[in-house]
Amino acid sequence: MMNNTPKTLLEIRNLSHNFDNKKALDNVSFDVMEGEFLAILGPSGCGKTTILRTLIGLLNTDEGTITMDGRDITKAPASQRNMGIVFQNYALFENMTVLQNVQYALKINKATRQGSEEVAMKMLESMGLAEHAKKKPCMLSGGQQQRVAIARTLVLRPRVILFDEPMSALDVETRLSLRAELKRIQKEFGTTMIYITHDQEEAFAMADRIMVMDEAKLIQIDAPMDIIEHPANGYVQRFVLDNLQIKVDSLVKYIKV
Repeated sequence: MMNNTPKTLLEIRNLSHNFDNKKALDNVSFDVMEGEFLAILGPSGCGKTTILRTLIGLLNTDEGTITMDGRDITKAPASQRNMGIVFQNYALFENMTVLQNVQYALKINKATRQGSEEVAMKMLESMGLAEHAKKKPCMLSGGQQQRVAIARTLVLRPRVILFDEPMSALDVETRLSLRAELKRIQKEFGTTMIYITHDQEEAFAMADRIMVMDEAKLIQIDAPMDIIEHPANGYVQRFVLDNLQIKVDSLVKYIKV
């Protein structure tokens, strides 16, 4: 009999971090399942990005541990964590073509250097970007540039991809298209994704589970429907459900039954 229970990939325990004697993370603990899309939802300054930077190794934790596949990576350098990150501002090399951007990380690693152009091109084809391979990033739309940034991260086949509010600068139509693209990628590649957002609609549309934060603390982590049916407290009700309902109500009046 096959065991369909999801495997725990990341275990985060008692994570704490201070900036100038102010808590940015306060004793945060949670697990991330392999192949899961986890959205971390909360207002600006609640600690979302601090978690992301700590997970990938750009920021040292004051307290707590991060374990991947049972291996303690709390003090491991970013290069040894098998994670990738996609930033809001794309962070592409403007002097390189799209293909060169995606190929770059493969070329600087001796183990992946051989055949790197072919591998990068196949990734561009998978992302629907092959026709733009010889263009510079400045010749692309914001949505296309973000797809290049995702392709550049995905080509290294990381176990986890972290997204730091990657759609906040995009127009609505592009955001909707990119949402579908990320879910396709998750399904096709089986990549674990951790997605930072302050947008309730975005979190509920994409996530397998949602982690709600406020003032450096984890308030609730559950499947979207469980949050709707059983909000942990008044904050989750107000910030998540009430704001989500406002967005729904603003559209319902235009829908003919």
